[in-house]
Amino acid sequence: MQVEKLTDTTWDVIISGTGLPQSLLALSLSRTGKKVLHVDKQSYYGGSEAAFSLQEAEEWVKTISEEPGSMPFESASIHLPSAEGDNQLSFSRAYTLSLAPQLLYSRSRLLPSLVSSKVYRQLEFQAVGSWWVCKPTTGVAGSSADQSHPTSLHRVPSSREDVFADEEMTMKSKRTLMKFLRHLTQQQDDADAEDQNLESPFSQFLESNFHMSPELSDPLLSLSLSPNSLEGTSTGYALSRIKRHLGSIGVFGAGFGSVLAKWGGAAEISQIGCRACAVGGGVYVLGRGIKQIEKPTQESERGKTDLLQVQLSDDEVVCSRFVVGSPWDLPANSTKESTSSIAKVARSITIVSSALDTLFPPTSEGGPVPAGAVVFLPSSMLNSLSHRSTSPVYLIVHSSDTGECPTGQCVIYASVSLPGNEGQTLLEAAVKHLISSVDAKGQILWSLRYTQLGLPGDKDVPNDHLEGALPQVMSFPPPSLDLAFDDSMVDQVRYTWRKVVDEEVDDATFLEFEDREAIGDENE
Repeated sequence: MQVEKLTDTTWDVIISGTGLPQSLLALSLSRTGKKVLHVDKQSYYGGSEAAFSLQEAEEWVKTISEEPGSMPFESASIHLPSAEGDNQLSFSRAYTLSLAPQLLYSRSRLLPSLVSSKVYRQLEFQAVGSWWVCKPTTGVAGSSADQSHPTSLHRVPSSREDVFADEEMTMKSKRTLMKFLRHLTQQQDDADAEDQNLESPFSQFLESNFHMSPELSDPLLSLSLSPNSLEGTSTGYALSRIKRHLGSIGVFGAGFGSVLAKWGGAAEISQIGCRACAVGGGVYVLGRGIKQIEKPTQESERGKTDLLQVQLSDDEVVCSRFVVGSPWDLPANSTKESTSSIAKVARSITIVSSALDTLFPPTSEGGPVPAGAVVFLPSSMLNSLSHRSTSPVYLIVHSSDTGECPTGQCVIYASVSLPGNEGQTLLEAAVKHLISSVDAKGQILWSLRYTQLGLPGDKDVPNDHLEGALPQVMSFPPPSLDLAFDDSMVDQVRYTWRKVVDEEVDDATFLEFEDREAIGDENE
């Protein structure tokens, strides 16, 4: 049997990189009959949303140091503290550690697309339950000795019932909070816009409109997932995201409004999208990227000049109508992406010897036990630990139910909008303080520290900016640094899909698939 070469086919589209947007595009093209070649210069799937075993993480760190600028990451390192007693790491593949542990809100536009494309059956979603705010306890003075003082963890109320059941909140604060919540639920999207300066600091809005006490400001900010302080977060940004949070609660079950995908989050969704495209006839080649893209100088054999000449990293040249990728997966001269809007955040992934069970109370009576929790450390808390910062720290904690670590352990994903050593110092202090506060016997077994490059959560990219520097080249924007999935990615994928399939195609058919017959089903 003769093996067909890549050069024997005129491709409708070559997709470079297997990150989440490229994989969703592959999924959307999986039943169109288009000839799809999907390549990735890396030897693994997932791109900036990849998930790794311990050994794969070590190889990834080595790649970051040997090939700087080849990915939206830098300054990666692994730290192995000396664990005592029986607190030891398990084998490498007992872990699936995600580079992008984003929260997926129940009302996200991605979820209906996963349902209509039928791939939701291959995914298992789990609840992200409580939001916690760290506060220094009485007596914390700001010295190293403060490590002996436990942090007070306050659970952020998620409903009217939670507010009135909260024993730490004063009655005056409860009335103020309920007034704010009524304001959000009664306000129409465009109502009162002229009466509010949405660009003003969120702190100013809370003070002038509600005389909000400081004990309520930090919990509200945590619900917005803002990477900035109260003063550095705009009113419009905070209000829209708090409404998203509150409006998502109860969609899939009482007491929670966001979920995560088991076995690696976005990486698992990427794998399933690629698998669906492969079932539909797409060809996959890992370890081979795109080196150069050129427009042909003469007519092709079809009598048209619309074919791009694409040179792969092994110097093989193939022809395609379209090429799609990201700034890190395409040649620099084929994209228009400017680095001026790129931001950097410090991130870390920490494996802990304790399950930290108290962070995962049931979402409601008879409700599911969550697999995820969010812990918010405001700048005031960090200052009390002698770590000056105007940016808060977010700790997203995953239990072993996610399949990311063995039973009896958990994974803490930490983030702060302050790159470099200063940011990593903050993250290390925050993680250690949380562990000592929840389980004094808990130990850090392993940690990965790195800086991620991407777009701030409030940065919008118009769809027409996806057009590359060359005709028929499309480039997805850098990854969003938002801790929640950015719904604009769905629009970007739809826009690109329309270009590849037919600009006149009906948008209603985007990711709308009928069930396959048993033979050739994606589940195989």
